[in-house]
Amino acid sequence: MPARFASPEMRTALFYFSTFMTPAASTMLLSIWLDSRGVSESEIGIINAAPIFLMIVLNLVVGRIADRAKDWRSVLVVISLIAAAMPFGLFWVSGFWSSLVIWSLCMIPFLSLEPVIDAAATRMTRRRGTDFARVRIWGSVGFILATWLTGLFYGWIGIAVFVPIFILVNIFRGLVSLQLPYFRAPNPEGDVPQTVNADAAQTMRQVLKPWFLLTLVGTALLQASHFVLMAFGALMWVRIGIPEGSIGFIWSIAPICELATMFFFARIARRFSARHLLLVACIAGVVRWTGVAFATEAWQMALLQVLHMVTFAVSYLGIVNFIANWTTDEIAAEAQSFYVVLRQSANVVALVTFGPLVAVFGMRAFLGAAGAAALGAVLVGISLAIKEIKR
Repeated sequence: MPARFASPEMRTALFYFSTFMTPAASTMLLSIWLDSRGVSESEIGIINAAPIFLMIVLNLVVGRIADRAKDWRSVLVVISLIAAAMPFGLFWVSGFWSSLVIWSLCMIPFLSLEPVIDAAATRMTRRRGTDFARVRIWGSVGFILATWLTGLFYGWIGIAVFVPIFILVNIFRGLVSLQLPYFRAPNPEGDVPQTVNADAAQTMRQVLKPWFLLTLVGTALLQASHFVLMAFGALMWVRIGIPEGSIGFIWSIAPICELATMFFFARIARRFSARHLLLVACIAGVVRWTGVAFATEAWQMALLQVLHMVTFAVSYLGIVNFIANWTTDEIAAEAQSFYVVLRQSANVVALVTFGPLVAVFGMRAFLGAAGAAALGAVLVGISLAIKEIKR
């Protein structure tokens, strides 16, 4: 048991556990916290979008640096320690502009972590013959725990609890990063043969082939549709009369269902290609967001949250596997970062446009998210038609 907890997989899992505590705290309470400071819906959308917009420029740079470093670990540790220091600036936030600047400084390091850790963990587990989903599942565990604790303290103390919780989870991740393994270290038992395709992309130019790019863009649209729920969901639930004490419970349903998908994903992936799974996820997104647009009761929202196991978990694992199947180690983090750039571009558009839509249409604005998921399904379908599936 001690050896198992000291394994590279478990040390990486602990980092995922700590990493996803950050979005758990911010997703539930940021919009409410900003609203309490007089920030409007449109301004909340801009504040959420600003760091993502900046990362569109920075992500490829971070990915390239990580690929060229001796090991991906060093980049992850440096970024995590920077991210631990930034949230202290939230104590001095008073209005829109200060919120915009400080929140951007808080989120840029966090957003830089995701593509690098995904690329590093995927390659490490494939080389060692272990299951990436069983490592990534701990991120969902951390999200659930942080969601439950955040909701609990919010119910007791109120919105004043947001900043202290956000600071603590970022410090925790910074400390955990120090125990990360060296992802490129040889497997003592011998590396497992790689499972990438023979014609996998070795340069970023090859990633731009239409069949490849359409899959990335379609999935980015689907995942961007989740971001509007993350940015506005809790605030809108409160406004339609869902009890504040129920928000934490409803929010935790999604990551709990996500856990179930990640636990069994390896079996699913052996039976279906990554792009077929992504197509199913997009179709499920149309159903989910259309339902959210017309839901009025807490039980309806809770039921629709179950679809998160398909719309997010399947699409996330599907795109990570798709990129790993069709790219080599030399561009692992950069290719993953390129996809994140596409997703973040879609996030920016969604957040900037969704704020005004919420102000005018309320919950019906989620029909826009359903439309994005539908377009994603069309693009993935075209990709399938262009290139015959090999895996």
